[in-house]
Amino acid sequence: MTVAFYPGSFDPITNGHIDVLVQALNVAPEVIVAIGIHPGKTPLFSFEERADLIRRSIAEALPARAGDVSVVSFSNLVVDAAREHGARLLIRGLRDGTDLDYEMQMAGMNRQMAPDVQTVFLPAGVASRPITATLVRQIAAMGGDVSAFVPAPVFTALKARKTG
Repeated sequence: MTVAFYPGSFDPITNGHIDVLVQALNVAPEVIVAIGIHPGKTPLFSFEERADLIRRSIAEALPARAGDVSVVSFSNLVVDAAREHGARLLIRGLRDGTDLDYEMQMAGMNRQMAPDVQTVFLPAGVASRPITATLVRQIAAMGGDVSAFVPAPVFTALKARKTG
């Protein structure tokens, strides 16, 4: 069985991430959502909170496939983390040409380090192309309505965080 590894910070998970995850489940029967942990960065949500938001968002958006998605953390190279979890596919979402340029460089480096792990690019849907977690955090912090950009559990968590 082919396992896909979908890495990112997911701080917080957005509708764009969900869009890519739905596509990833069309490519692989199992997807591991991998939250990168970087000691030098202070996320808005802790790993535990992000993992919970991801699980609840998936259960809401994809109830029939929620069991096919797991959530893990990693702090090493993404290709090493993918291998540790038995993943052969590395999922990367693309919003625009800038993403493609960056992701092509990363895919090339990853292929040199781990030729057995294949990078798969999945295009963001039109509605989710402008969405980034950074923009969601900024808009929410300024009191803006981000309900169109994030799953309901994330919207509730952002409101509770009183980011505005």
